[in-house]
Amino acid sequence: MASTDETGQAPRHAPPPGPTPPTGPPADGGAVPRGPGARMPRWLPRAMVLALALIAAFQLGSWAFHQLTGLLINILIAFFLALAIEPAVSWMAGRGMRRGFATFLVFLAVLIATAGFVTLLGSMLAGQIVKMVEDFPDYLDSVISWVNGHFHTDLRRVDIQEGLLRSDWLRNYVQNSATGVLDVSTQVLGGLFQLLTILLFSFYFAADGPRLRRALCSVLPPARQAEVLRAWEIAVDKTGGYLYSRGLMALISGVAHYVLLEILEVPYAPALAVWVGLVSQFIPTIGTYLAGALPMLIAFTVNPWYALWVLVFVVIYQQFENYVLQPKLTSKTVDIHPAVAFGSVVAGTALLGAVGALIAIPAVATLQAFLGAYVKRYDVTDDPRVHGRRNRPSGPGGSTRVRKLWTRRQELGRPGPEGTGSGPPA
Repeated sequence: MASTDETGQAPRHAPPPGPTPPTGPPADGGAVPRGPGARMPRWLPRAMVLALALIAAFQLGSWAFHQLTGLLINILIAFFLALAIEPAVSWMAGRGMRRGFATFLVFLAVLIATAGFVTLLGSMLAGQIVKMVEDFPDYLDSVISWVNGHFHTDLRRVDIQEGLLRSDWLRNYVQNSATGVLDVSTQVLGGLFQLLTILLFSFYFAADGPRLRRALCSVLPPARQAEVLRAWEIAVDKTGGYLYSRGLMALISGVAHYVLLEILEVPYAPALAVWVGLVSQFIPTIGTYLAGALPMLIAFTVNPWYALWVLVFVVIYQQFENYVLQPKLTSKTVDIHPAVAFGSVVAGTALLGAVGALIAIPAVATLQAFLGAYVKRYDVTDDPRVHGRRNRPSGPGGSTRVRKLWTRRQELGRPGPEGTGSGPPA
């Protein structure tokens, strides 16, 4: 019989040494009590809420940025356009004219010149198209005669016309053109709205330039205000210099193409020269091809071979402008290295397309001039390696060593007075 203590309960034996086995859940199904270390930190819910809020804010900001990318690009173009006309507006405002009215006069002069140029080119292009349509049967007859004479065929213009009218290609082309009229109209309206937005923002930037600078400087300390105003002034100078270089290149290009068109006796040579100069310089990336297409088209109406000569001249002049003329003029007016100018255009095109190519050079020139004031420069030591000359060793050169070795071998191989060699004894 098991022994009991005075309370009548069996004595409790000590557990064996070693790890304590886990206790099972209580019989009544209650919750297991947790220790203080297993309790959730108080900051964890707030951190999770903050992380979710940051992710939501980032997604919202990314969505808004992608939706407003077009507007931001238009504002950037308007800002650089306002910087370009800033010298003229400031000059007129300094003569006692109200700044808003001076800005209006500058914009009016630019719009009148642009409208007159577009009207002149439109009438010229319409006349040439009508002439080409009227003379197309004669061109077709000459081509058919050349093909029949060289390839011994029996083609007729009537057969070619009937084949074109009955072809599925022409029917599909007419249907696609009819369905694409609405898309073209939408793109034209969108382009006009975008142009109006750019002009409106640029007008506000130029007319309210002092107020805008004052509002920007009012939230900055005095030291930062001086830096902002200095950067603004540099941007105005560099943008003006860039436009000056583009205008000078447009003048040179127009004169060169005018000489060619006059030699070929192409009609409307002055207007075509102005078209080539302006379009090739102020429309990046595709401006050269648009500029050369119109003179080629009109030269084709005079003589098909003249169009080939115009194409060859445009390609050669473009290479001369890209590698000789543009780097030198841009480095003089904008004060940046030609390689930096070329790299900035490539980078701007990759980032913003045609707009980036147009504003890349003045933006990089402004940044370079602004940062140049904060870069500490030192005097360069007078070392020949700076000028690309390597330091030669002080010992004898390679040719001298070869000459001495050859002389020594001749002396060793020369026979002595007794007919024996003067070399060392065996």
